[in-house]
Amino acid sequence: MILTVALFQFACQEDPLDDINDGDWNNERSVLDIKFENQVGTAEIERVDDQTGIISLQINAAEVSDFSQIAIQELELSYGAKATAEIGGILNFDNDMNSASFTVSSPTGKSREYTITVTPFTETLVGTYNITNLVVYGGTGSEWGGGGVMALTDKPWIWPENGPQKELDNVLRFEMTGITDDGNTYGIVTNNAGDDSEYADFLFVGDPQTDVNHFYRKIPKGEGEWLRNYSTGLITFTFPDGSTVDGTFTDAGTEDLGNGLSKTITDNAFVFTLAGADDWDNIYSDYDKFVKNPHKYWIDITKQ
Repeated sequence: MILTVALFQFACQEDPLDDINDGDWNNERSVLDIKFENQVGTAEIERVDDQTGIISLQINAAEVSDFSQIAIQELELSYGAKATAEIGGILNFDNDMNSASFTVSSPTGKSREYTITVTPFTETLVGTYNITNLVVYGGTGSEWGGGGVMALTDKPWIWPENGPQKELDNVLRFEMTGITDDGNTYGIVTNNAGDDSEYADFLFVGDPQTDVNHFYRKIPKGEGEWLRNYSTGLITFTFPDGSTVDGTFTDAGTEDLGNGLSKTITDNAFVFTLAGADDWDNIYSDYDKFVKNPHKYWIDITKQ
């Protein structure tokens, strides 16, 4: 009997979520995410104030001939909000500012107008490059002078005859073949061996002789694949055997490495983080810097 009365009293109480379900409290009217056909990367969304917002994004111009007919593929709004735009809808960016706008309204009737600005996208990686240098930063105990920044070819005696110097006439060609659903670009990379028709064998011939191709063979011989992730900034190279390597594509500039060391990039470079390990028994040696504890690796390139 007591249980029956308790259940009856509970059933008669007001639902504390009734007001929430009615939406009387909810003034939210935000765009959380948006994606268009042929969009590259993710949209940058900013709420300027209560009435206005700004969205910036890039569209692959090579695939879009008519900026007045760009369809929305994804649209995520704050809880309960509605928009004058919808998934599958078309926005017209065919004007001097490459811009369009739509309004998002909250359940309580408040609104915010979002202006979207589109920048035509061109993949900067596409093109043909000459490899100009191979540089490593390595060494145990940088604070004790154990670190160094050196071109691999600065120490020719630690490599075989077909060592790093064989890469310096190589030509890289990057072609873009598509865009993923996440807005990342991908394509084919061709590593041409150059006039000598040879690729480097990264074999340290000192004592002990050590194969370090896993550190320095970062771009596939012949043909491979690349994927550029615009969220993380990483470029993933895929080798014919399915193995992958991650790096970045960097513009000209100087990087301060600490302890009085730096690396200057004249044009562009592919940069890779290497997983070396401290070797205090061999500190200050070439073996330590190139084989045991390399930290970072640059493939310097110049676009033709």
